[in-house]
Amino acid sequence: MVRQMSVQELKTELDTTKKQPFILDVREPWECQICALPNSINIPMGQIPARLGELDPDQEIIVLCHHGIRSYQVCNFLQSNGFDNLYNLKGGIDAWSKEIDPAMQTY
Repeated sequence: MVRQMSVQELKTELDTTKKQPFILDVREPWECQICALPNSINIPMGQIPARLGELDPDQEIIVLCHHGIRSYQVCNFLQSNGFDNLYNLKGGIDAWSKEIDPAMQTY
């Protein structure tokens, strides 16, 4: 079962936690050029298996994409590879732009 995090919960965590969470953006690079969360790390969904070694299974990882579908699939994959401290950002960057940062460019 993939745990979900709302954009409001992520905003609260970013605003109140000294140690920033690891935000994994699994969208394609062209999507990240349009809009992205500050300090997020972009590893496109298709590259995750080959780049698994770049991720720390002990670190909290919040996975996001455009609407939350690709990130949910990546969370399932990561869980099957020993990652437990995962959250799927419900609604993705689209929800962030609508609920948290309306000035963010969308697509």
